[in-house]
Order: sequence, then structure tokens, then C-alpha cells
Amino acid sequence: MSITRRGFLKATGLAAAGSFAYELSRQSEAFAFNAVKDDWKLVNTEEHTNICCYCSGGCGVICSVRDGELVGLEGDPDHVINEGALCPKGAAMFQLRNVVDPATGKTIHNPNRVTKPQVRRAGSSKWEDITWDQAMDEIAAHVKKTRDESFVTEHNGVTVNYTPAIGSMGGSQQNSEEQFLILKAMRMLGLVAIDNQARV
Repeated sequence: MSITRRGFLKATGLAAAGSFAYELSRQSEAFAFNAVKDDWKLVNTEEHTNICCYCSGGCGVICSVRDGELVGLEGDPDHVINEGALCPKGAAMFQLRNVVDPATGKTIHNPNRVTKPQVRRAGSSKWEDITWDQAMDEIAAHVKKTRDESFVTEHNGVTVNYTPAIGSMGGSQQNSEEQFLILKAMRMLGLVAIDNQARV
């Protein structure tokens, strides 16, 4: 019996398809069942929802915490805005607090993270740490001095009572109630240059 080239290719294709189907139908070992539970990075963690701090999108994130330490951060699939997706900046937000030490491969606190208020005095090239109370006192003094020096009570015969020298910029992590209180406080100071990062 002579075999044509076409017949040979058909027979070879059928044999390959049959072998492939047989391999797919065989019972295979489920390697996931053999995994050690303690190796799972999120075992014994508490999950807390939060909002990404980078832009005005307000994407939801899930922070996984173990013993007071942030061990994982991922998009919140139940959040109405991002539905679990995160942009590259949001996905790397974990590095604001923790980084992987290249020498040991372990997660450590980010050594470049600023945790205290700092000020750079006039004429200085260095930043110095100050206390939170000192920072609040200095900010209040600067605001009062600038407001007193720039306050406009009347313009073209009309009472205006505002200061053009100070502006306020809100952040995307504040909720509506916090922004409402910030807005009221800024209006009491006489500010008109008020904006919010969540609008930009």
C-alpha cells in the first residue's frame, strides 16, 4: 500500500491530536495542595481598605497588616472607581513605607521615608528636623504674618475682606466632610485661592 504525502500528514496530525487529548484527560498532580500554608505571604493578616494617595482618582486599595506591619497592598476589587486595578504608581505605593533590601531580599522600612517635620531655614542648604508642635507654631506664625501684611478690606469702594497672598490645596485622601471643614477654615482666613487635588 502506497502512502501519499497528504495521507502521511493527516495520520501524523491525528496521532499528535490523540496523544495531546490523552495527556489532557489524564489525572495530574495538583501542586497547589502541597504548598506550605506558612509560605503564603498574607497568612494571619488583617485587611484594611484605604484610598491611594497619588492622584485625584481616589482608587481603593486593600492594605494587609500583620502585627502592626504593612505586608501587602493591592487594588480593591469591590471599589467603585478602580475595581481592583491600580496604575504603576498605585501598585508601587507599598514602597512609600517599605522596600526590599537588595542585600538580604527581606522587606525593611524605607530608609528614605520622612517621618518628622523638616524645615530649611533661610540661607541654609540643609533640612533640619523639628517637632510637630514647633511646626504647627511656625506655620501659624507665618500664616498670621502673611495675612496681616496682605489683607485687603476694600477694593473700589466695595468691602472684600480677603488675602491674595495665601492659597490652599486640598488632598485626594480627605473625605467630603474633612474638605468641607478645611474650606470653612480657609474662608474664615479670607482665602480665595482654594483648590483641591481631587479636582485637578
